[in-house]
Amino acid sequence: MARRKSKSRDWVDRQHRDPFVKGSQKEGYRSRAVYKLSEIDQKDRLIISGDVVLDLGAAPGGWSQYAATRVGVAGRVFAIDILPIAPIKGVVIVQGDLATESLLRELELRLKNEPIGLVLSDMAPNLTGIKAADQANSLGLARLALSVALKLLGPNGRFMVKVFEGAGTTDFRREMASSFDKVVVRKPQASRVESAEYYLLASRPAETR
Repeated sequence: MARRKSKSRDWVDRQHRDPFVKGSQKEGYRSRAVYKLSEIDQKDRLIISGDVVLDLGAAPGGWSQYAATRVGVAGRVFAIDILPIAPIKGVVIVQGDLATESLLRELELRLKNEPIGLVLSDMAPNLTGIKAADQANSLGLARLALSVALKLLGPNGRFMVKVFEGAGTTDFRREMASSFDKVVVRKPQASRVESAEYYLLASRPAETR
């Protein structure tokens, strides 16, 4: 019990010291994760004005908030999550399980055959504490996001997905490389130093060339 309380205090202290937490609170974003996306966007020109953006695993909505400001009035942002998301100005929220055909059909109806310019995935599984299981579940979500991206992205589409370094990530990077013209690794400053997470950014699906 004492160890659990100590870890809880450490987490609270870290949150208070974290400049990205402070920044998100000051700027009205729903999570510190927005600074991961904004840094990559500024470096790689990820989000284009007028884009249609699909944000997978969007709750609580920080990435969708940011994307909506970048696509402008001519673009659209769809926030998808199995969890409820409070309304966000300029964002279409779709609650449901991404692994079901019914949700994909709903997305296709809402898109009205309009190609997606960017698919984002910051999805992560509920952790079990069993490293091998957590890694397998994480890669399962990454592969699910990849399958959605390949199905819905337009000819000049981009795809960014979170992965955790570990068993299977090299194979997954090969899978992405076989489906896209270019795949690069990004580890933004807002990713915690101790975290094994990083992002794979891919562009131009090979099958649409």
